Amino acid sequence: MSDLRIIGDIGGTNARFAIARGGSYSHVARLEDSKYPTIQEALRDYLRGLPSDAHPRQGALAIAGPVSGDTVKLTNQSWSFSTKALKSELQLSQLVVVNDFVGTAMSVPHLPPKDRQLVGSAAPTDSGAIGVIGPGTGLGVSTLVRSASGWIVLPGEGGHATMCGASDEEDRILDILRARWPHVSAERVLSGGGIVNLYETICSLRGEIPDSLAPAEISHRALHGTDDACVQAIGHFFAMLGTVAGNLALTVGATGGVYIAGGIVLRLKEAFEVSRFRERFEEKGRLRPYLRKIPTYLILEETPALLGLANLPLT
Repeated sequence: MSDLRIIGDIGGTNARFAIARGGSYSHVARLEDSKYPTIQEALRDYLRGLPSDAHPRQGALAIAGPVSGDTVKLTNQSWSFSTKALKSELQLSQLVVVNDFVGTAMSVPHLPPKDRQLVGSAAPTDSGAIGVIGPGTGLGVSTLVRSASGWIVLPGEGGHATMCGASDEEDRILDILRARWPHVSAERVLSGGGIVNLYETICSLRGEIPDSLAPAEISHRALHGTDDACVQAIGHFFAMLGTVAGNLALTVGATGGVYIAGGIVLRLKEAFEVSRFRERFEEKGRLRPYLRKIPTYLILEETPALLGLANLPLT
């Protein structure tokens, strides 16, 4: 039907597809990027599994990478494609491609109260810009600004801004990482790979040989308190996330709040709640009173980008 749209949240590890109509979506499927050499093949596989009355004529995709011009390439994955060619191949009348955190940011005005959790004691407010940040395969950052015609999303690549330490220990961690890369971005510590980088660096500082661990294994050890280096890694992860989120709030004047998205924080929700995140968010010297008034929220919706894409204007 003409009002159906295919929507897709395309990350560096997984692609999530759904069919949207009227601001809501259904027929959700998660496909592993590594199983498909191209995004075209992943989309074709998803579309083949749809019932005959659910085939769309419009599309909106959120891509984990910068979107500029017709050719789009993911930052942490090998997929690349032409928007015009993909639109033609899928026989769509419209196809909009945006940065993945444009999709996530667009979800915020449509989140029901049950899908957002206040972190800290700041009084919620509906005025002012909204910052959105989320660690996953990479680190996504975006901003929502209210206008007379509705919300405007300001996309960006804030995850690649330079990471700075807020303590002597963090400086030592970053010094080790700078020996590995000429530029240490926030994403180098605030992502799945960033958790591994933090763990390995902490082991180095302790004079220990790190185990070969995936992010989920580090998180598991940290949550169960079975490995002190893992506990420290997750502690630094949340503290540094607080610093970067506070920087975002100051930079864009996010008096409407800062929203934390991404599966990593959601899976570590209990540890996040007792972490130094909010303390570090507010730890901005003379601007502490300003930050103290800004609410921070954890997005509980597992696929907020799909909700945003379902409500994204296509014209």
